[in-house]
Amino acid sequence: MSDHVSNVFIAFQANEESRPVVEAILQDNPQAQAVYSPGLVKIDAPGQLVVRRSTIEEQTGQRYDLQQLQVNLVTLSGNIDEDDDAFTLSWGR
Repeated sequence: MSDHVSNVFIAFQANEESRPVVEAILQDNPQAQAVYSPGLVKIDAPGQLVVRRSTIEEQTGQRYDLQQLQVNLVTLSGNIDEDDDAFTLSWGR
C-alpha cells in the first residue's frame, strides 16, 4: 500500500468568524472536503492542506493575521509549516 496518501485535516468552530477561513481553504485546496456537523467544520485533504493569508483577506476584505486561526481552531492533524503568508499541514517531505 505504498501509494496510499494519508489525509490531513483541520477543524474549526462553526461560526461567522471561521466561515471566510473555511471558504478560503476550500477555494485554495480543490481536493479538500468540508464536513459540517453541529458546532464544527472539519476539512480533510489528501496529503497537504494550505491556508493562505491572501485568500482569507480576499474573503473578508480586510487584513488577516494567520495567528487569528487559533481562536476558532478545534483540532488538526499533520505536520505544521507556518509563516506570515501561509499555514500548511502535510505528511512526509
